[in-house]
Amino acid sequence: MGNRKYAHFTLGVEEEYMVLDPLTRELKSHEQKIVLEGQKILKDKVKAEMHQAVVEVGTDICADIDEAFKDVAALRGTIAAIAGELGLWVGASGTHPFSHWENQLITDHVRYNQIVNELQEAARSNLIFGLHVHVGMEDRRMAIHIANTARYFLPHVYALSTNSPFWEGRQTGYKSFRTKVFDKFPRTGIPDYFENIESYESYVNLLIKTNCIDNAKKIWWDLRVHPFFNTVEFRICDVPMTINETITIAALFQAICAKIYKLRTQNLSFMMYQRSVINENKWRASRYGIDGTLIDFGKETEVETKALILELLDFVDDVVDELGSRHILNYVHTIFQQGTGADRQLAVFNKNQNLIEVVDYIQDQFLRV
Repeated sequence: MGNRKYAHFTLGVEEEYMVLDPLTRELKSHEQKIVLEGQKILKDKVKAEMHQAVVEVGTDICADIDEAFKDVAALRGTIAAIAGELGLWVGASGTHPFSHWENQLITDHVRYNQIVNELQEAARSNLIFGLHVHVGMEDRRMAIHIANTARYFLPHVYALSTNSPFWEGRQTGYKSFRTKVFDKFPRTGIPDYFENIESYESYVNLLIKTNCIDNAKKIWWDLRVHPFFNTVEFRICDVPMTINETITIAALFQAICAKIYKLRTQNLSFMMYQRSVINENKWRASRYGIDGTLIDFGKETEVETKALILELLDFVDDVVDELGSRHILNYVHTIFQQGTGADRQLAVFNKNQNLIEVVDYIQDQFLRV
């Protein structure tokens, strides 16, 4: 770790993987066998999700990006090995290219039964796979300031993660259809601006008091000050196909937080934008990934998404050496060259119009760095 003033920006990375049947390449409801075996080795770093075809993993609290890299690589390796022993595959994609949610079983657990009971088909059809990145905060007051400001950059990073172009056997025309599926849930999307931590907490308390939610974990925004940990949790991204992509995105979120913190400690602030405006960029990122344009709201003009991502790299440049993440952030240029997971899935599909080949490719890339 470089400069100690950024030492509190620790990292935690959570990924959701798809469990696959190697014969049919369909999603496989597997009664959480991978989870049960995984917990013997990884303890609580592996968890069941609402659908049985999903395995969720989470790293330890990592001091820096290199530690996060090792942890994510070890988790992917362990889960892939356990799946192999059970005669299963795993892969990382925001949606499965052709499996239908109707055929997948829900995990029997009080919390999931309750969510399905309340949200009905919106919950049953929510067969998607995301990446959550936690960045540690020194206190919740600073966390809400950083969360408010970081909202602006969510579409830029999301564009890099796009990895769900197919849904139920159809080419959706989106680079990330996953968020379109998740939009059916309440309390999702880009959050509003909160004046301070008290106004955020009174909002949460109002929802609890009026029986909208039983706790703040049912606020599923694209970014949130975590209800229980001192972290800002970034939730907008598709789960990336490879380890390097996941780590690049985690490093970018960490750098954004450190940069906003640095500005704040120098009494400088970044312009705050309305949710409705940021949503325009989120929609573009979901539709076109890194190949489209986003709106530069400062200049009030459209700019190529890649150019704005490069501007973002310039913006955070003065904190990345202190975070020790420059070597990781350089990988953004590789993503530009190779395309995002969605671009690569589409390239495989366009060769033979064969979705089985797309699943094979996703599985093949799972342990690639």
